[in-house]
Amino acid sequence: MTITFTDQDKTTLRTAAWGAISLMAAADAAGKPHKAATEGSIALASATGPVGHVLAEYPKDMKLDNASVAAIADQVLPALTASMGLLKRQDPAEADNFRRTVLVAIEAATRPHQGPPSPTLADMTRKITEALDAA
Repeated sequence: MTITFTDQDKTTLRTAAWGAISLMAAADAAGKPHKAATEGSIALASATGPVGHVLAEYPKDMKLDNASVAAIADQVLPALTASMGLLKRQDPAEADNFRRTVLVAIEAATRPHQGPPSPTLADMTRKITEALDAA
């Protein structure tokens, strides 16, 4: 099955995935946000399948409201849910691929820390996971 994405679909997918990494880095402001962003970005750039082809291009048109973590979340969490809905309608296996890709990326974003993620990062991971599962 071939998936056809509109330009808007691609923007939504990229905003969701790359935005999740931005959200993790923003939530890690007291820790190692640049390392979190780097590790998460490497994971997204390693994605495969149709989603991998879409995520291979950083969303230059992505305009996240960086005023606060809450402002970023207001954009990213709905994009994650919308992306899952879009992919489930077109190809459920690719929806699973997207979900796994985002979860691996946010796990990679927490890797620069010694030991378990901070409560803030653990809570943000939960919120991202809930957004992925809401569709």
